[in-house]
Amino acid sequence: MKLRITSALLSMARQSNLLTNSLYHNLLSLPIANNLHAGPESICVASADFSLIDREFSTAVLRPSCPESSIPFTISARRCGHSVWGQAMARDGVIMDMSSLGHKWPSTSVLWSRLLGHYANVGSQQLWIDVWEKKLKHNVAPVSRTDYLYLTVGGALFNASSRGETFRDDLQISNVYEMDVIAGTGDFLTYSTHENPNLLYSGLGGFGQFGIITRARIALDQAPKRQLMSLVTKHELLYCIEVARYYDKHTQSTVDKVQVKELKLRRQWLWNVSLLWINLFVPKSRIADFNLSVFKNIVLTKNIATGYIFIHPMNKISTWGDRMSAVTPYEDIFYTVEFLHSSEFGDCQEFDLQNKELLRYCEDNGIMVKQYLPDYSTKREWMQHFGPKWRTLQENKALFDPKMLLSPGQRIFNHN
Repeated sequence: MKLRITSALLSMARQSNLLTNSLYHNLLSLPIANNLHAGPESICVASADFSLIDREFSTAVLRPSCPESSIPFTISARRCGHSVWGQAMARDGVIMDMSSLGHKWPSTSVLWSRLLGHYANVGSQQLWIDVWEKKLKHNVAPVSRTDYLYLTVGGALFNASSRGETFRDDLQISNVYEMDVIAGTGDFLTYSTHENPNLLYSGLGGFGQFGIITRARIALDQAPKRQLMSLVTKHELLYCIEVARYYDKHTQSTVDKVQVKELKLRRQWLWNVSLLWINLFVPKSRIADFNLSVFKNIVLTKNIATGYIFIHPMNKISTWGDRMSAVTPYEDIFYTVEFLHSSEFGDCQEFDLQNKELLRYCEDNGIMVKQYLPDYSTKREWMQHFGPKWRTLQENKALFDPKMLLSPGQRIFNHN
């Protein structure tokens, strides 16, 4: 079965390549031609993302040995492809395979300055699990982390990266001192709070719309050494409260809970199936309504859940800057609610319908949720999502990516 699917995809990739043949020949005239790969296998791998739902065929895959500064085509940077609705793809464009940058650039050594304390320069292509393990050898660790440590540094920073400890340790984007990016203009830029601050704040949580991150300078702190506790309280539903301050062999199952889920699904041959995950920010004032109507009515009534649901409190005052592109509900305290569905291919539609039903319920009943990693396709929807930040987003897009070449799969400025 797997061979037949792969064969069909390769055939589709070949047909797609023929349609974009003229563009590919234009790419061959560029200095990066030796790093371009347009074979069916390369195109096939880049045509799907984490969810295995949408497929968009690019013209070529770029595998640079060092960051390239020329961007004369639509391009999406990706390594793991952790998106659900094709956001990591670039139809008829180029996929930049970040894994080709390897682990040699830049250095991941622990550094210290009087101004910043401990910090590290890390490549955007690196996985957070590797960053953590290397830093723990020096008895330091990133100040904040992701729920799933097998994400890339760049991918997490594009999307703000919230998790269960965000209320205490801040978002990952709040613990970044500096970044190197390739802007949509083709320029290499370094930005920080002192240098190109507009690009810094727009890029953090900006869905890759303003530049491809190549390096990030992240804050480190002394690694705490105690596991705290795990409490479970059972009501009509099962709620689990878990707290772990230190990543080691004793807390790994708590810290890597999404990885634990992944390993379990892999053993059951259920990991490479449709994963219709949806993440919401729910205002504190409506979380009780959300619990009663969504959890106890929609979710329990349908009774199709085959994954985890995580709920984390957030404190907007201490974590979210108004200048950052990332958006939250209009309340200081809110909850992130993550539905991590996994299904066989035939059940995909049921989860999609459930996700749409709970979003429709929230809209009809005035629960002003915000989607984390949203899937919108129209300008009106994106304007509503970003609210008062939309104008700043447009202005910075015109400055740093005027031809709208970057991350077209997000469909923020590329609606076709």
